[in-house]
Amino acid sequence: MVKKAVLVGINDYKSINDLGGCINDVKDMHFTLRSLFRFETANIRVLTDSRATKANIISRLQWLVKGAKPGDFLVFHFSGHGSQIRDRDGDELSDGLDEILCPYDMNWDGTFIVDDDLNKIFTTLPDGVLLEVFLDCCHSGTGLKEIGGLTPPPELAPPNPTMNRFLPPPVDIEFRFADDIDLLKQRGFKKGIEERGAKSQILWAGCMDNQTSADAYIDGAYHGAFTYYLNSHLRREPRISRSRLLQKIRASLRNGGYTQIPQLEMEATARDRALRREIFGDKEVD
Repeated sequence: MVKKAVLVGINDYKSINDLGGCINDVKDMHFTLRSLFRFETANIRVLTDSRATKANIISRLQWLVKGAKPGDFLVFHFSGHGSQIRDRDGDELSDGLDEILCPYDMNWDGTFIVDDDLNKIFTTLPDGVLLEVFLDCCHSGTGLKEIGGLTPPPELAPPNPTMNRFLPPPVDIEFRFADDIDLLKQRGFKKGIEERGAKSQILWAGCMDNQTSADAYIDGAYHGAFTYYLNSHLRREPRISRSRLLQKIRASLRNGGYTQIPQLEMEATARDRALRREIFGDKEVD
């Protein structure tokens, strides 16, 4: 069994608003994969800030899936800005939207990663490969109000302690493409993958479709609130089931004053249980 990962975190964008906690998210995920899930450092590709261009992200994802075989475990984690545009190729039959991830060199003239781009890569995987995707970014424009959270006292608080990871499209986007923007609904990466026939994929999203993911000041540093609590609970209880982990993350966010509600979409498969048994030596792990 081969375990590979691509971790992307972008704080310092080339031409759009910066964030604060995305590189810490990558560091947290890197530590968790190595220490708890026995990933080899050579099999973890990290892209941060100026290295996280669209071309580099696509290239690393192609590396991720290349040569994958049944039983392999692949991870993709993205922390940064997200947004949506209207579907441009007519393949989104349900809500007519393409989700996008915003790379370092993001611009509205086409330098962004559409869910279709990811789906084309991930659907090349053979049956029996477990793909786990973590998206700590926003996919909807209906939750642009500030997300609250625990912050230090005023005399210790940094400027703008909680930020949103959603990039609203410009008002003239319809003139740059043949279609315009609709920010009322969300379509999921996992749904797009399913529509194209891929199997054994698990998607973690940092918030619901009408919310934003918090880029928050926690324990003296910026983090993605979702990624922070994800890793915190995994380190305390590495054998925890995904459904129980989701409950704990939601509870921690709620107790911290955050309104975002993380989502988990998965297929409970025998392969997944077998993989966790191989990792942890458990007989009963769901």
